[in-house]
Amino acid sequence: MTTVAAPLPVRTARTRQLAGTGTLLRLALRRDRVLIPAWVLGLGVVVAGTGSSFEVLYDTTARRAALAVSMNANGSMRALYGPVFGDSVGGLVAWRMAGFGAALAAVMSLLIVVRHTREEEETGRQELLCAGAVGRRAPLTAALLTALLADAALAVVIAGSLAGSGRPAAGSLALGLGIGATGLLFAALAAVTAQLTESARLAKGLAGAVLGLAFALRAAGDAGATSPLTWASPLGWPQQLRAFAGERWWPLGLFVAATALVVAVAHALTARRDLGMSFLPARPGPARAPRSLSGPLGLAWRLQRTTLAGWTLGFLCAGGIFGGLAKGASDLVGGNARTREIVARMGGQQDLTDAFLATMAGLLGMVAALFAVGAVLRLHGEESAGRAEPVLAGAVGRLRWAAGHLALAFGGGAVILAIGGLALGLSYGVSAGDPLGRTGPVLAATLAQAPAVWTLTGLAVLVLGLLPKATGAVWALVGGCLALGWVGPSLDLPRWAMDLSPYSHLPKLPGTEATAAPLLWLLALSALFTAAGLVGLRRRDLG
Repeated sequence: MTTVAAPLPVRTARTRQLAGTGTLLRLALRRDRVLIPAWVLGLGVVVAGTGSSFEVLYDTTARRAALAVSMNANGSMRALYGPVFGDSVGGLVAWRMAGFGAALAAVMSLLIVVRHTREEEETGRQELLCAGAVGRRAPLTAALLTALLADAALAVVIAGSLAGSGRPAAGSLALGLGIGATGLLFAALAAVTAQLTESARLAKGLAGAVLGLAFALRAAGDAGATSPLTWASPLGWPQQLRAFAGERWWPLGLFVAATALVVAVAHALTARRDLGMSFLPARPGPARAPRSLSGPLGLAWRLQRTTLAGWTLGFLCAGGIFGGLAKGASDLVGGNARTREIVARMGGQQDLTDAFLATMAGLLGMVAALFAVGAVLRLHGEESAGRAEPVLAGAVGRLRWAAGHLALAFGGGAVILAIGGLALGLSYGVSAGDPLGRTGPVLAATLAQAPAVWTLTGLAVLVLGLLPKATGAVWALVGGCLALGWVGPSLDLPRWAMDLSPYSHLPKLPGTEATAAPLLWLLALSALFTAAGLVGLRRRDLG
């Protein structure tokens, strides 16, 4: 008897384009097995800690109601955090974390998507993978699925931590879904920017610019009583869910529709371009390079000038906003002794306005470390992409090559601190009627953060030189210092834990006496870290 084999199933064109998605998803999750849990658990801890802080600070209904009224009456605070819809502990957590947590989820998601799309193409790994049985749309789909799993985990952790601490389940779920959905939407936007630009750096920058525009629209809309600008920004949609204040679930439909539309655009774009190409190709440079590119410093400046300009603009805006809030610090805190104690812990035991300014100067210092560390790790990016070897093949030594980027890291960190401090002091001085007398002390207080910034910068150089494969851990260390400085005082962490951060050893300026000893110790530590890292970079193999 003759048997006839059953015909093999015919794979559709769509199925072929998604071939290998599962394998690429598993690879992405393996590569991000540290990054994603760190982001998810870190944000979950911040949200849970915020709830605990409000429970301790505003332990009565009257105090919470008074806080809600004062925040809603202050246009600057509404621009910063949004309106307060509910005066319960959960409502205050939603007020503080809906926009802030959504922005952080957006950063996490766009980094994940760009890492597994444009960055893979830029390094050449995507071409090797696509030489196998991998469909055209599989890499993008796998990256989006990775971001989806990360945002879903974040929503579960936030909702679970709030519900586990006694908050209503509906409000906990609404806040978690709002933050996770925002992250997923920006993952889709990053998928589009990855198709438009030729480099991962530009893709991240363009997605970050969209995030900044969304924040500006949301702030402008919330500064007034009612404004359509709030609805024009995805960062305003999580607030409109009104978690813990009579939840409204229909704004989730905005996330679903917008995400589906942007994902469709990203898939349409990736189907119409060649691997490694983009829809916004880089313009050809001049026939002759300018004299500024004749050395490593000029090259580093050319590579990082746009980033420095963006950070400078951000610090200028942040300093102006924080300075405008300083005069009303007493009104914002009110008569809450516990809140005054925490502000004093963060900013010192001086006058409450000076303590508030010291806190804002410390915040600018902590954020400045993100730029400085990123500028150092640009060396690792140039090395891993293979662009460092052609530079070092000429009459350029490793130390000269590294010195150009380190000059931007150390000097650029000081520049953005100076700009932020100047804006902070001028804004406060104008509101207080004494711009000349108030600007100097506030600027000095902000520049006093530089030794701590440089300590973390030196630590990044140390890791780059001795343990280049562990450069991702530097971000975890910087994030830990930010968490200690911003959340630690409200959680009343022990002194030894707070001392792990270099910022804890800085004088609380303005308004207190400053000694040079801690600044000098931090500068010495920074120099030691940098020297050891450069020695390691000089001796180890590239790549």
